[in-house]
Amino acid sequence: MLTIEEILETIKMVQEENLDIRTITMGISLRDCSDSNYKAACRKIYDKITRLAGPLVKTGEEIAREYGLPIVNKRISVTPVALVAEASSIDDYIEFARTLDRAAETVGVNFIGGFSALVHKGFTGGDIKLIESIPGALSATERVCSSVNVATSRVGINMDAINMCSRIIKETAKLTEKYDSIGCAKLVVFANAPEDNPFMAGAFHGIGEPDCVINTGVSGPGVVRSAVRKLGDGADLGALSETIKKTAFKITRMGELVGRTAAERLGVPFGIVDVSLAPTPAVGDSVAEILEEMGLEHCGAPGSTAALALLNDAVKKGGAMASSYVGGLSGAFIPVSEDAKMIDAVDAGALCLEKLEAMTAVCSVGLDMIAIPGDTPEETIAAIIADEAAIGVFNHKTTAVRIIPAANKKVGDRVEFGGLLGHAPVMAVNKFSAEKFSRRGGRIPAPIHSLRN
Repeated sequence: MLTIEEILETIKMVQEENLDIRTITMGISLRDCSDSNYKAACRKIYDKITRLAGPLVKTGEEIAREYGLPIVNKRISVTPVALVAEASSIDDYIEFARTLDRAAETVGVNFIGGFSALVHKGFTGGDIKLIESIPGALSATERVCSSVNVATSRVGINMDAINMCSRIIKETAKLTEKYDSIGCAKLVVFANAPEDNPFMAGAFHGIGEPDCVINTGVSGPGVVRSAVRKLGDGADLGALSETIKKTAFKITRMGELVGRTAAERLGVPFGIVDVSLAPTPAVGDSVAEILEEMGLEHCGAPGSTAALALLNDAVKKGGAMASSYVGGLSGAFIPVSEDAKMIDAVDAGALCLEKLEAMTAVCSVGLDMIAIPGDTPEETIAAIIADEAAIGVFNHKTTAVRIIPAANKKVGDRVEFGGLLGHAPVMAVNKFSAEKFSRRGGRIPAPIHSLRN
């Protein structure tokens, strides 16, 4: 049970420190929706999503009113569509994406994730059709999010898949150039993708998940920043870690309470709570600001990787103390366009792509919401993805790339997406070529420490 003191503390977190439940995400299996007739499959998909998720938004709003705790987004994740659509003989899967979009609009959620393929060791025909359909799907829909898993620590890195994804990213950027290539903001390339991630754009409903489940994602960068500020400059790093851990514990308890309540009312199992410091463009809701509160002049300064490592580890430890069902990504996100202080750091020259890559070795996602010049070669994008996948594969962690080669934009220009996706300066990319390396293709073998049986 929550004490009166905890309730009052939570009210203060909500009112003054931007605490929120970032998302309630309903995961829905579509494995029973496959059909050789794609129209029949799409009908089954629409019917199942609208039946199960119909009450989701209303339930979330009721819980938010009762607890006085903002629930910002209600979302859906589904079985990777490549697995479901493969039974049909249709040439591309854009109609499946349109079906997901219609279903999401009908039930009132802002995003639906799972237009996805898992190709870390190779392709099936359905995987290829889905990946080739991504540009058309993301340009023809508003709510659909897509992801491709190209690597795992057990099997290595599929460079052929990465090369295909880099081409798809460029095509998506071109098709959505009217809106600053926003389609790429809804496309994630993963290594070690988790099956229970409630956060977009990388959410999908994994094969090992139940037929339907509720996962929650909690975000509280403002709360952590406030706790660090109150601690003062005199505290050592051990005390800093302990304070962040205790704060994450409190945030996680709120997330699990909301998730279990939602699951009970919707009549489905509760899955996990993802306790992540996911920023927004709002002032005071920044992960970079936490690092600066720790003592860095700017995010990206020397010490940024160490500070982020401390932060990420303390968040995970606090979450694990608070719940036996912490999952998803759980840690700190560093998306450039979605974090006001990250944008300031790039503008000040403190943060570059290479420093961001180093920081991703100790955070929860990877190179996230990075805008680069639209004329960046496919091979360079492929090499950036491969670098990030290598960090994930060789360190047994999830990494991802959500990169926007903004059409007709150059270094110093800006992209504007609005809402949670924010805005970002176009960042410089290393000018030297990786074409010969990228074009070798094949698979980078898994590291020796993957042999753990």
